[in-house]
Amino acid sequence: MTTLNYAEAACQALADAMQADARVIALGEDVGRGGIFSQYKGLQQRFGPARVIDTPISESTIMGVAVGMALAGLRPVVEMRVVDFGLCATDEIINQAAKARYMFGGQGRVPLVARMPIGIWSASAAQHSQSFEAWFAHVPGLIVIAPGTPGDNYALLRAAIAAGDPVVYMEHKELWGETAEVETTARVPIGQARVVRAGSDVTLVTWSRGVKLALEAAAIAAARGQSVEVIDLRTIWPWDRATVISSAARTRRLLVVHEAIQVAGFGAEIAATVAEELGIPVKRLGGKRIPVGYAQVLENEARLSAAAIAEKLASF
Repeated sequence: MTTLNYAEAACQALADAMQADARVIALGEDVGRGGIFSQYKGLQQRFGPARVIDTPISESTIMGVAVGMALAGLRPVVEMRVVDFGLCATDEIINQAAKARYMFGGQGRVPLVARMPIGIWSASAAQHSQSFEAWFAHVPGLIVIAPGTPGDNYALLRAAIAAGDPVVYMEHKELWGETAEVETTARVPIGQARVVRAGSDVTLVTWSRGVKLALEAAAIAAARGQSVEVIDLRTIWPWDRATVISSAARTRRLLVVHEAIQVAGFGAEIAATVAEELGIPVKRLGGKRIPVGYAQVLENEARLSAAAIAEKLASF
């Protein structure tokens, strides 16, 4: 066990993958100097500029090159800085990376990892504070992962690099400094959720930074006598239907919480699936359908809070 923050855990995961497999490379803007969140710190000095490649500011070019590298047998880890900038590369990832295996009968695969940090980023306003996990979950051929802890950021990045198919890897912009014990020998399969807190009255499903808020809300609920089971989904697609349905079948209530805008968010998929399977009360709580403001008072309007989650839990 090693104490690492969220950024250090990802950096260690990438370093270990690069050490184990010469096909693993990293490319993107500013990766040579360690990345804007220090998630590549020291890697260019260790592995050289041919494997940790600084690129021009052109996201579509970066992703297009990475797709070609992957088809040629490499395993590129592609840095988009934030998911908002990744929108400039959506043709390459949605129309090329996601479809190549299917359109060519499996003759070509695209084992790349596109790192696209999600979530509200303090004082960064509307173009740097979005969460698009539902967009990418909608696309056949893509795996979508959203780790919420340093340990998962290590284990799931290793799993993503090894996956053999394109992975949209969504770290949260405000989790980089979160510190925890990380077991670097641990392996987490893609598609396996984690029960973070056991409970009997309500199942609360969330992911990414929502896990921390959900645990705070569960503590508030416990003080008034409500027992909340908290599940960290970890992988958006494929999502762990079995764990969620098993929990909801016991508690007979489901709340899905995410920072992404509630309208058409991925929580709707989970809620609808559980409602169809079990016919129990389901509720959602997500972000308001507004751009995130720069001013603190406006930014706060777009943020989720533990108090808001606890209030929603009390409504059952």
